Amino acid sequence: MMVQGLSLLRRTGNGLAHAFVKLDIKNRHLTDIGLLSSFVHLRFLDISSNYLSDLSPLAALTQLVWLKGDDNHVQGFRGQPISQLTYLQWLSLAVNRLCDVEGLGGAALESLNLIGNGIQNMAGLEYHRLTNLVTLELRGNRLETTDGIYLPNLRHLYLAQNKIKKLEGLEKLERLTTLHLRDNQLETLDGISQSMKSLQYLNVRGNLVFSPQALQSLMAIAQTLRALVLAENPLSDTEDYRLCVLTRLPLLERLDKECVSAEERSIAQE
Repeated sequence: MMVQGLSLLRRTGNGLAHAFVKLDIKNRHLTDIGLLSSFVHLRFLDISSNYLSDLSPLAALTQLVWLKGDDNHVQGFRGQPISQLTYLQWLSLAVNRLCDVEGLGGAALESLNLIGNGIQNMAGLEYHRLTNLVTLELRGNRLETTDGIYLPNLRHLYLAQNKIKKLEGLEKLERLTTLHLRDNQLETLDGISQSMKSLQYLNVRGNLVFSPQALQSLMAIAQTLRALVLAENPLSDTEDYRLCVLTRLPLLERLDKECVSAEERSIAQE
Protein backbone atom coordinates (compact mmCIF):
# COMPACT_ATOMS: atom_id res chain seq x y z
CA MET A 1 0.00 0.00 0.00
CA MET A 2 2.81 2.40 0.90
CA VAL A 3 4.69 1.64 -2.31
CA GLN A 4 1.60 2.38 -4.39
CA GLY A 5 0.92 5.67 -2.61
CA LEU A 6 4.40 7.23 -2.57
CA SER A 7 5.43 9.81 -5.16
CA LEU A 8 7.31 13.07 -5.73
CA LEU A 9 11.02 12.32 -5.33
CA ARG A 10 12.91 15.24 -3.78
CA ARG A 11 16.19 15.98 -2.04
CA THR A 12 16.17 15.50 1.71
CA GLY A 13 16.73 18.45 4.04
CA ASN A 14 20.52 18.01 4.18
CA GLY A 15 20.70 17.79 0.38
CA LEU A 16 22.72 14.58 0.52
CA ALA A 17 20.01 12.08 -0.43
CA HIS A 18 16.60 11.72 -2.06
CA ALA A 19 13.26 10.56 -0.67
CA PHE A 20 9.62 10.40 -1.69
CA VAL A 21 7.84 13.31 -0.03
CA LYS A 22 4.21 12.71 -1.03
CA LEU A 23 1.93 9.90 0.17
CA ASP A 24 -1.69 9.20 -0.80
CA ILE A 25 -3.39 6.48 1.24
CA LYS A 26 -6.95 7.76 1.20
CA ASN A 27 -9.93 5.38 1.29
CA ARG A 28 -7.96 2.34 2.48
CA HIS A 29 -10.09 1.37 5.51
CA LEU A 30 -7.21 2.25 7.83
CA THR A 31 -7.61 2.38 11.61
CA ASP A 32 -3.91 2.78 12.46
CA ILE A 33 -1.14 4.83 10.81
CA GLY A 34 1.72 3.92 13.16
CA LEU A 35 3.91 2.91 10.24
CA LEU A 36 3.98 6.53 9.00
CA SER A 37 6.32 7.58 11.83
CA SER A 38 9.17 5.96 9.85
CA PHE A 39 8.58 8.16 6.79
CA VAL A 40 10.13 11.29 8.26
CA HIS A 41 10.68 13.05 4.92
CA LEU A 42 6.99 13.28 3.98
CA ARG A 43 5.76 16.79 3.15
CA PHE A 44 2.35 16.07 1.54
CA LEU A 45 0.00 13.51 3.08
CA ASP A 46 -3.56 12.47 2.22
CA ILE A 47 -5.11 10.09 4.78
CA SER A 48 -8.74 11.04 4.11
CA SER A 49 -11.71 8.63 4.01
CA ASN A 50 -10.39 6.14 6.54
CA TYR A 51 -11.36 5.27 10.14
CA LEU A 52 -8.66 7.20 11.98
CA SER A 53 -9.03 8.82 15.39
CA ASP A 54 -5.38 8.86 16.53
CA LEU A 55 -3.01 11.08 14.56
CA SER A 56 -0.14 10.87 17.07
CA PRO A 57 2.22 9.03 14.64
CA LEU A 58 2.32 12.24 12.60
CA ALA A 59 4.45 13.85 15.32
CA ALA A 60 7.51 12.31 13.66
CA LEU A 61 6.72 13.96 10.31
CA THR A 62 8.43 17.23 11.11
CA GLN A 63 8.70 18.25 7.43
CA LEU A 64 4.95 18.04 6.76
CA VAL A 65 3.51 21.14 5.01
CA TRP A 66 0.18 19.77 3.67
CA LEU A 67 -2.20 17.38 5.43
CA LYS A 68 -5.63 16.17 4.36
CA GLY A 69 -7.49 14.04 6.89
CA ASP A 70 -11.12 14.51 5.83
CA ASP A 71 -13.82 11.94 6.59
CA ASN A 72 -12.22 10.23 9.57
CA HIS A 73 -13.09 9.83 13.27
CA VAL A 74 -10.90 12.54 14.85
CA GLN A 75 -12.71 13.88 17.93
CA GLY A 76 -10.42 16.69 19.10
CA PHE A 77 -7.04 18.38 18.91
CA ARG A 78 -5.95 17.65 22.46
CA GLY A 79 -3.33 14.92 22.43
CA GLN A 80 -2.90 15.26 18.67
CA PRO A 81 0.42 16.48 17.18
CA ILE A 82 -0.99 19.19 14.88
CA SER A 83 0.39 22.15 16.85
CA GLN A 84 3.84 20.52 16.94
CA LEU A 85 4.21 20.40 13.15
CA THR A 86 6.42 23.44 12.65
CA TYR A 87 6.06 23.72 8.86
CA LEU A 88 2.42 22.71 8.40
CA GLN A 89 0.73 25.35 6.21
CA TRP A 90 -2.44 23.65 4.92
CA LEU A 91 -4.71 21.45 7.03
CA SER A 92 -8.09 19.92 6.25
CA LEU A 93 -10.05 17.85 8.78
CA ALA A 94 -13.49 18.24 7.24
CA VAL A 95 -16.24 15.77 8.16
CA ASN A 96 -14.70 14.36 11.32
CA ARG A 97 -16.15 14.28 14.84
CA LEU A 98 -14.74 17.50 16.23
CA CYS A 99 -16.86 19.24 18.87
CA ASP A 100 -14.38 21.94 19.87
CA VAL A 101 -11.05 23.47 18.81
CA GLU A 102 -9.28 23.39 22.16
CA GLY A 103 -5.55 22.89 21.69
CA LEU A 104 -5.55 23.86 18.03
CA GLY A 105 -2.45 25.78 16.99
CA GLY A 106 0.15 25.92 14.26
CA ALA A 107 2.71 28.67 13.82
CA ALA A 108 2.95 28.25 10.01
CA LEU A 109 -0.69 27.33 9.35
CA GLU A 110 -2.24 29.50 6.62
CA SER A 111 -5.37 27.57 5.59
CA LEU A 112 -7.62 25.51 7.88
CA ASN A 113 -10.68 23.53 6.76
CA LEU A 114 -13.04 22.20 9.47
CA ILE A 115 -16.22 21.92 7.37
CA GLY A 116 -18.93 19.51 8.48
CA ASN A 117 -17.95 18.81 12.08
CA GLY A 118 -19.94 19.42 15.28
CA ILE A 119 -18.02 22.42 16.61
CA GLN A 120 -20.18 24.43 19.00
CA ASN A 121 -17.81 27.24 20.00
CA MET A 122 -14.34 28.56 19.20
CA ALA A 123 -12.98 28.67 22.75
CA GLY A 124 -9.54 27.13 23.19
CA LEU A 125 -7.85 28.30 20.00
CA GLU A 126 -4.13 28.88 20.55
CA TYR A 127 -4.22 32.38 19.06
CA HIS A 128 -0.55 33.06 19.70
CA ARG A 129 0.25 30.06 17.49
CA LEU A 130 -2.14 30.90 14.65
CA THR A 131 -0.80 34.30 13.68
CA ASN A 132 -0.33 33.30 10.02
CA LEU A 133 -3.82 31.87 9.47
CA VAL A 134 -5.40 33.53 6.42
CA THR A 135 -8.36 31.26 5.54
CA LEU A 136 -10.72 29.53 7.99
CA GLU A 137 -13.51 27.19 6.81
CA LEU A 138 -16.18 26.43 9.43
CA ARG A 139 -19.22 25.72 7.27
CA GLY A 140 -21.71 23.14 8.45
CA ASN A 141 -20.92 23.15 12.17
CA ARG A 142 -23.05 24.07 15.23
CA LEU A 143 -21.82 27.55 16.06
CA GLU A 144 -24.36 29.95 17.58
CA THR A 145 -22.05 32.96 17.76
CA THR A 146 -18.92 34.30 16.10
CA ASP A 147 -17.36 35.05 19.47
CA GLY A 148 -13.90 33.59 20.03
CA ILE A 149 -12.53 33.91 16.51
CA TYR A 150 -9.64 36.19 17.42
CA LEU A 151 -7.29 35.78 14.47
CA PRO A 152 -5.86 39.20 13.63
CA ASN A 153 -4.37 38.23 10.24
CA LEU A 154 -7.42 36.33 8.97
CA ARG A 155 -8.55 37.34 5.47
CA HIS A 156 -11.30 34.84 4.58
CA LEU A 157 -13.88 33.45 7.03
CA TYR A 158 -16.58 30.98 5.96
CA LEU A 159 -19.37 30.34 8.50
CA ALA A 160 -22.31 29.26 6.34
CA GLN A 161 -24.78 26.61 7.50
CA ASN A 162 -24.32 27.05 11.23
CA LYS A 163 -26.84 28.25 13.85
CA ILE A 164 -25.39 31.72 14.34
CA LYS A 165 -27.75 34.22 15.96
CA LYS A 166 -25.23 36.83 17.10
CA LEU A 167 -22.23 38.52 15.52
CA GLU A 168 -19.72 39.01 18.33
CA GLY A 169 -15.99 39.69 18.47
CA LEU A 170 -15.71 40.58 14.79
CA GLU A 171 -14.19 43.98 15.58
CA LYS A 172 -10.89 42.17 16.09
CA LEU A 173 -10.75 41.00 12.47
CA GLU A 174 -9.30 44.16 11.00
CA ARG A 175 -7.78 42.44 7.95
CA LEU A 176 -10.80 40.35 7.00
CA THR A 177 -11.83 40.83 3.35
CA THR A 178 -14.42 38.02 2.95
CA LEU A 179 -17.15 37.04 5.43
CA HIS A 180 -19.60 34.29 4.46
CA LEU A 181 -22.62 33.80 6.76
CA ARG A 182 -25.17 32.18 4.47
CA ASP A 183 -27.95 30.02 5.97
CA ASN A 184 -27.72 31.04 9.61
CA GLN A 185 -30.28 32.58 11.99
CA LEU A 186 -29.32 36.27 12.03
CA GLU A 187 -32.15 38.78 12.48
CA THR A 188 -29.86 41.82 12.59
CA LEU A 189 -26.35 42.68 11.44
CA ASP A 190 -25.35 44.20 14.77
CA GLY A 191 -21.72 43.32 15.39
CA ILE A 192 -20.38 44.53 12.06
CA SER A 193 -17.82 47.07 13.21
CA GLN A 194 -16.05 50.03 11.64
CA SER A 195 -12.78 48.41 12.73
CA MET A 196 -13.44 45.81 10.00
CA LYS A 197 -11.86 48.27 7.63
CA SER A 198 -10.79 45.70 5.01
CA LEU A 199 -14.13 43.90 4.48
CA GLN A 200 -15.08 43.83 0.79
CA TYR A 201 -17.46 40.86 0.48
CA LEU A 202 -20.31 39.99 2.84
CA ASN A 203 -22.78 37.15 2.27
CA VAL A 204 -25.75 36.83 4.66
CA ARG A 205 -28.07 35.06 2.24
CA GLY A 206 -30.79 32.89 3.74
CA ASN A 207 -30.94 34.48 7.18
CA LEU A 208 -33.81 36.23 9.02
CA VAL A 209 -32.89 39.90 8.48
CA PHE A 210 -36.20 41.74 8.14
CA SER A 211 -35.71 45.43 8.93
CA PRO A 212 -34.00 48.17 6.87
CA GLN A 213 -32.60 49.27 10.23
CA ALA A 214 -30.18 46.34 9.97
CA LEU A 215 -28.42 48.18 7.15
CA GLN A 216 -27.30 50.86 9.59
CA SER A 217 -24.62 48.48 10.88
CA LEU A 218 -23.22 48.14 7.38
CA MET A 219 -22.80 51.89 6.99
CA ALA A 220 -19.79 51.54 9.30
CA ILE A 221 -17.96 49.68 6.50
CA ALA A 222 -19.52 51.55 3.56
CA GLN A 223 -16.14 52.80 2.34
CA THR A 224 -14.73 49.30 1.76
CA LEU A 225 -17.73 47.00 1.14
CA ARG A 226 -18.07 46.24 -2.57
CA ALA A 227 -20.26 43.11 -2.71
CA LEU A 228 -23.27 42.26 -0.55
CA VAL A 229 -25.61 39.25 -0.70
CA LEU A 230 -28.91 39.69 1.17
CA ALA A 231 -31.19 37.51 -0.94
CA GLU A 232 -33.58 35.10 0.79
CA ASN A 233 -33.97 37.38 3.80
CA PRO A 234 -37.37 38.95 4.57
CA LEU A 235 -35.82 42.34 3.86
CA SER A 236 -35.08 41.42 0.24
CA ASP A 237 -38.79 40.95 -0.44
CA THR A 238 -39.71 44.52 0.49
CA GLU A 239 -40.54 47.25 -2.00
CA ASP A 240 -37.60 49.27 -3.35
CA TYR A 241 -35.23 46.88 -1.59
CA ARG A 242 -32.24 47.54 -3.86
CA LEU A 243 -32.74 51.29 -3.66
CA CYS A 244 -32.98 51.04 0.12
CA VAL A 245 -29.61 49.31 0.25
CA LEU A 246 -27.85 51.60 -2.23
CA THR A 247 -28.88 54.80 -0.47
CA ARG A 248 -26.96 53.54 2.56
CA LEU A 249 -24.09 51.87 0.70
CA PRO A 250 -23.41 54.13 -2.30
CA LEU A 251 -20.06 52.52 -3.18
CA LEU A 252 -21.50 49.01 -3.50
CA GLU A 253 -20.66 47.39 -6.86
CA ARG A 254 -22.67 44.14 -6.58
CA LEU A 255 -25.87 43.37 -4.72
CA ASP A 256 -27.12 39.78 -4.67
CA LYS A 257 -24.71 38.76 -7.43
CA GLU A 258 -26.03 41.49 -9.76
CA CYS A 259 -23.89 44.48 -10.67
CA VAL A 260 -25.23 47.84 -9.59
CA SER A 261 -26.25 49.75 -12.73
CA ALA A 262 -25.42 53.38 -13.38
CA GLU A 263 -29.15 54.15 -13.39
CA GLU A 264 -29.69 52.55 -9.98
CA ARG A 265 -26.75 54.45 -8.54
CA SER A 266 -28.05 57.72 -9.94
CA ILE A 267 -31.53 57.20 -8.49
CA ALA A 268 -30.04 56.27 -5.12
CA GLN A 269 -27.93 59.45 -5.11
CA GLU A 270 -31.00 61.55 -5.85
